[in-house]
Amino acid sequence: MSNRRSFLKTSLLGTSLMLPSGILKAGEALTFPKKSQKQKPLILSTWEHGMPANDMAWEVLMQSGNLVDAVEEGVKVTELDMDNLSVGLQGLPDREGIATLDASIMKGDGSCGTVAFVRQVRHPISLARRVMEETPHVMLAGEGARQFAIAQGFPMEEEILSPKAEEMYKEWKVESKYKPIINIENHDTIGMIGIGADGKMAGSCTTSGLAFKMHGRVGDSPIIGAGLYVDDEVGAATATGLGESIIRICGSFLIVELMRQGRTPQEACEEAVKRLVAKNNKDIKDIQAGFLAINKDGESGAYAVHPGFNFARHNQQEKVLVDSKSWF
Repeated sequence: MSNRRSFLKTSLLGTSLMLPSGILKAGEALTFPKKSQKQKPLILSTWEHGMPANDMAWEVLMQSGNLVDAVEEGVKVTELDMDNLSVGLQGLPDREGIATLDASIMKGDGSCGTVAFVRQVRHPISLARRVMEETPHVMLAGEGARQFAIAQGFPMEEEILSPKAEEMYKEWKVESKYKPIINIENHDTIGMIGIGADGKMAGSCTTSGLAFKMHGRVGDSPIIGAGLYVDDEVGAATATGLGESIIRICGSFLIVELMRQGRTPQEACEEAVKRLVAKNNKDIKDIQAGFLAINKDGESGAYAVHPGFNFARHNQQEKVLVDSKSWF
């Protein structure tokens, strides 16, 4: 968890030299690429765990050229990361001690699939893709999603908590108090968005949701337009943070529509945060939310409510972890 609080100040200037670690030199003002800088293909994802996820996505994209495969396989890395307590079956459970998962995947042509409140499925992002490709629906939830997973040949995992999650759940039960802490690993979804060399776009989002949530709670991640939205004609956006605050403003859809109206990705993310703050002003000191966006030209932007949100960026010139600017 401490790594999430230690953020690297980086520059995205095209003339900057890469360090062996893959992180740009510190101390530069954060800038975003201009239209004149070609940024296709490009993969972006939320948080520090986006770095290994991006590595996998980039490898898949370079080998197959399939962006949907790339954004699926990329976040699957995070779904298996035993050190991550906010994504995958190893994530922190709800107040009943059960890990429930949400995920979504979307293509720029409008095709999409999501699953919510899913149990015992190791890779909910793959199940979301099956919903997109094998059913007439967009979302399956709960027991219905689990039954669909079984019918599709997904193995059902044993329903036990990971050692870290078990330890933290036992500590939580002493007081059984529910209060999310911003920038701590209890709502740090991974959202990934990408654009291929051909200009086609796709995105994915997966999470185990808020730690110690009410049983049955679903956040923004599996809701198309809240946690993820992709449109080849305009751009793509994804969100992370307290899902309820993001759902209230249809955050990712809002950003894409603002870009449709002519805003840059950075301007659109900033406007989304402005609206989120206005809608959640009473509790805003305890709410973190961050947005990440790209447009069809390969420009990118990011913005958060509070300092602490960062994102991973991977293109042909660089792979880098970047601190987002914030409202406060």
